[in-house]
Amino acid sequence: MDGQTALLAAVMAGVVATTVTVLIEKYGGVLGGILGTIPTTIIPAAIGMGSEGGDDSLILSLAIVPAGMLINAIFLSTWAILPSKLPKTWNSNKRLIVTSICSLLVWTSTGIFAIKTVDLAIDKNYSAYQIAITGFVLVGTLGAIMCWNLKPAPKGNNQVSKKILVSRGFVAATAIGVAVIISGLGMPLIAGLASVFPAIFLTSMVALWIAQGPSVPLGAAGPMMMGGASVAAYSIIAMWSMIEYGLIVGSAIAWIGSIILWSIPSFAYVNWRSKIQKFDAST
Repeated sequence: MDGQTALLAAVMAGVVATTVTVLIEKYGGVLGGILGTIPTTIIPAAIGMGSEGGDDSLILSLAIVPAGMLINAIFLSTWAILPSKLPKTWNSNKRLIVTSICSLLVWTSTGIFAIKTVDLAIDKNYSAYQIAITGFVLVGTLGAIMCWNLKPAPKGNNQVSKKILVSRGFVAATAIGVAVIISGLGMPLIAGLASVFPAIFLTSMVALWIAQGPSVPLGAAGPMMMGGASVAAYSIIAMWSMIEYGLIVGSAIAWIGSIILWSIPSFAYVNWRSKIQKFDAST
């Protein structure tokens, strides 16, 4: 894997990880969660996988990305559900640590299950598009369900410190950079899964919890889940566009298409549900 590609992915991850925190802090979890989850780090990862492994490897790697985003949605649902189930006697830091560890264990176990399932689907002669579209439908459905009854997602009252922003940007950059390097090992399914490792989701949740308390990150989990499906949409479009129009132009087509076809409708849906719940609460 070209070191420059890994470096580019790492830098983009660091920038977007910082931006997500600022957006959620400024606009609240509903709007910030959608804006902060448009396709970003997947772009250099996809270009790198395409240049390293060729068309067939690229298509197979992209095919598992929607399943990877489904895993990330399950990862985020852990953040939305688990904290309220933990003992009330635990302090905030203890609940944060337990939630973080449990969410990563959930991601790892479901990731292993996803790879085995996709391997089985390939053995049964399901096409890459069938695998990808199935994953996309599942993650989109789960996101819509989680956003139907939105948790409170207020704007942050406390500013996330620059030290925390820099630290989480570095962590996300390191994780994505390593993931892109791993994608050059000749294992396309693992490469595709590694490209959607939830470094940005995890660091977003942790940084916001530390700075704002649990209400802001927990309220952002549903919208981030919904918005994150745009990465799955990007991968499906890219399976066609990057082959037909080349890695750079094809990636741009996939990015624009995912924003128009998923991110904008997702924002409209989440905004509608948010207004409905505010109206219901006031009556």
